[in-house]
Amino acid sequence: MIDFNRPAIVGKELTYIKDAVDQGMLCGDGKYTKLCSAWMKERFQANQVFLTTSCTHALEMAAFLCDIEPGDEVIMPSYTFVSTADAFVLRGARIVFVDIRPDTMNMDEKLIEQAITEKTKAIVPVHYAGVACEMDAIMALAEKYHLKVVEDAAQGVEAYYHGKALGTIGDFGCYSFHETKNYTMGEGGALVFQKNEYQEKAEILREKGTDRSKFFRGQVDKYRWIDYGSSYLPSEMNAAYLYAQLEEAEKIDRKRHQIYNYYHEGLKSLEDQEKIRRPFVPEGCKHNAHMYYIKVKDLETRSRLITYLKENEICTAFHYVPLHSSPAGRKFGRFSGEDVYTTRESERLLRLPMFYNLEMSDVEYITEKILSFEF
Repeated sequence: MIDFNRPAIVGKELTYIKDAVDQGMLCGDGKYTKLCSAWMKERFQANQVFLTTSCTHALEMAAFLCDIEPGDEVIMPSYTFVSTADAFVLRGARIVFVDIRPDTMNMDEKLIEQAITEKTKAIVPVHYAGVACEMDAIMALAEKYHLKVVEDAAQGVEAYYHGKALGTIGDFGCYSFHETKNYTMGEGGALVFQKNEYQEKAEILREKGTDRSKFFRGQVDKYRWIDYGSSYLPSEMNAAYLYAQLEEAEKIDRKRHQIYNYYHEGLKSLEDQEKIRRPFVPEGCKHNAHMYYIKVKDLETRSRLITYLKENEICTAFHYVPLHSSPAGRKFGRFSGEDVYTTRESERLLRLPMFYNLEMSDVEYITEKILSFEF
C-alpha cells in the first residue's frame, strides 16, 4: 500500500536528539529551541519566533495576545481545521465564517468586509495548501476597521506572498510542524510576530504565566507568577528533530516540488477534458508544495475514486468537513452570507500522497491510475 503520508527523516535527526540528551536539558528553551528560532528569524525575516508544542497552541497564544474577550467576533473561513476556531472559542469569541474562493480554497477576501460588525476583533486568514490568501486586501481591511490579523500558516511554512514569508505579514503568524507538514518535529508549531511590544507578554504566556525567561537571561534574581499562562514550550528532543529538518529545508523543498510538478503535468490532460480541476496558484504567490489535490465533479465521483485507488493500493484523503456544518460550528459560530462554494468545493477535493520519502515510481503509478479512472 502506498501511504498517504510518512514523516521524513532526511539527515541528522537522531544525531541531534542524542546530542540533546547528552546536553542534560530536555525541558525546552535550550540549544535546539534557540537554533530553530534563530533559523526561522533569519529565513523569514521575522522579528520574534516562539517555538510551541503545536500550531494549536500558537493560535491560542495569538488569541490571548490579541486580547480576545467573550462576545468578540472573529472572522475566518469555515473550510479549515478545528484548531483555527478552537483557539478563539476558548477565549469566548463568536466565530463568523465566510465563504471561500473556489480557485484557491482560501477565504474570499471580497466577502470579509460585509462580515465585519462592531463586535469584530480579528480576521484569521488560512493559507490553504501553502497558497497565500490575498493579504494586501486583508491588511487594508484590518487597518480600516482597526482589527488584528492572525495568519493560520500551519500549511504555509516556506511559502510566500509577493516576497514576504507567510506568517510574517499579519500581527501574528502560526506555523505547524506536525508530522504531516513539510518540516516536522512530530508535534509542534511556532508563533511569529514583528512587534517587540508583544515579546514579554508572549514569554510569560508560554512559560506558565511566569517571568522564567527573564530569570534565565539574568534580568531578575528569581522568577514569579506574573499573569495568565500555560505550558506551550516543546521538549528539546522535538526541537532537535526539527532543527535537522530545517537544515535540509532546500532538499525537502526540491523533492516535494518534484512530486507536485509530476502530478501537475501528468494530470493536465484530465483538466483539459474538464474531468478534474488542479490546484491554482495566483500571481505573486510562491507555494511550498505542501499538498497536491485534485477536484472532481462531485461527492459521488470522489467516493468512487477513493475506492478505486484503495483497490489499487493507494491511500488518499479528503480534507475538512466545513466547520459551520458541525455541531460545535453551529454552537459557537455563524455563517456570514451564503455558502456558495465552501461545502460544494470541499466535497469535490481529494488529496494525493505527498511526502519526502515518496518514490517517484509510486508517483508515476498513482498518476497512471488516476488517468485510467472512469470519471
